[in-house]
Amino acid sequence: MSKAAVFSKLTFGALLLAAVFSGCDSKTESNKSAATNTQSVEKVIVGATPEPHAVILEQIKPLLAKDSVTLEIKEFTDYVTPNKSLDDGSLNANFFQHKPYLDSFNKEHKTNLVSVAGIHIEPMGVYSKSIKSLEELKAGDLISIPNDPSNGARALRILEKNGLIKLKDGVELASVQDIVENPKGLEFKEIDAPQLARALGDVSASVINTNFALLAGLNPLNDAIAIEDKDSPYVNILAVKAGNENNPTIQKLIKALQSEEVRKFIMDHYKGAILPSF
Repeated sequence: MSKAAVFSKLTFGALLLAAVFSGCDSKTESNKSAATNTQSVEKVIVGATPEPHAVILEQIKPLLAKDSVTLEIKEFTDYVTPNKSLDDGSLNANFFQHKPYLDSFNKEHKTNLVSVAGIHIEPMGVYSKSIKSLEELKAGDLISIPNDPSNGARALRILEKNGLIKLKDGVELASVQDIVENPKGLEFKEIDAPQLARALGDVSASVINTNFALLAGLNPLNDAIAIEDKDSPYVNILAVKAGNENNPTIQKLIKALQSEEVRKFIMDHYKGAILPSF
């Protein structure tokens, strides 16, 4: 065989191999591209009290699914554990509290949890099984309020606004010790917030957070004998551990919670007992 023929054969073989490997590379790159274009499913774990927070979170599962996010809801029946779980990393976010409570918790427990979005307002109400109005309260009657500093202060402000007591001026988180005027000599019992509705029969009246009132079958609009007005600063918030505020999955969670779908659900389902704050 001539040198020219040998060279021609070698050249053809090299070109054939190059074409084969080129095809493999092209296929590999195509597979890589397809993998890149397929969104990976993210998971976010959010702690919440059952009503209304977990109920509202259920509404956003389809919205998050469109954004390739799976939502897991962990329910809690107290106000302390969901913040501790957020701090230790068991949760990615929680949704159950207002900022005054969060600030108080951070200060007491040396945590660094932050609010990233306001979602709704739950007007706090005064409830009773024995009277129909606050005017019926008698001298020495017993009133129960939440025993945590922020919600206890909030409850006392409602009673002050309704003329039952007067609190010391300039106190941010007023307590029973800050009552300076109490014309009826009312007695106060501080109870864990989740227990207030259960102990309603043991007192003349009780100031109860709306989420726990709803769980007990109490409707703030129909059953409360006094209720916080719409100017309440106690917006319920989505909270995360500091440093996670700009996490893309958390941003998707905020977007879903502040959507028009959620606004409509809150208005239609709670009929004014709870109001959207966005």
